[in-house]
Amino acid sequence: MPTIVEMRRKELGLSQDEIAKKIPISRQYYNAIENGKRTPSVDIAKIIAGILGIDWTIFFESQVNK
Repeated sequence: MPTIVEMRRKELGLSQDEIAKKIPISRQYYNAIENGKRTPSVDIAKIIAGILGIDWTIFFESQVNK
C-alpha cells in the first residue's frame, strides 16, 4: 500500500531520483523516508514537503505509513 508521500509524488509525476537530487540526498535515503523506514530531519522534511505541497509534520506522525 503506497504512503501519502508516494501517492503525492506520483500525482506530480516526479521520480524519487528527481526529488532526491533537489534536496540533495541519495535516492536510497529518500526511498527509506517515503516508505516510513527512516525519519528525516526537520529541515529535510520541510524541503520534501515544499516540493510535494504537503504538511511537513506528516513525516513525524504515526499515520505516515497508513
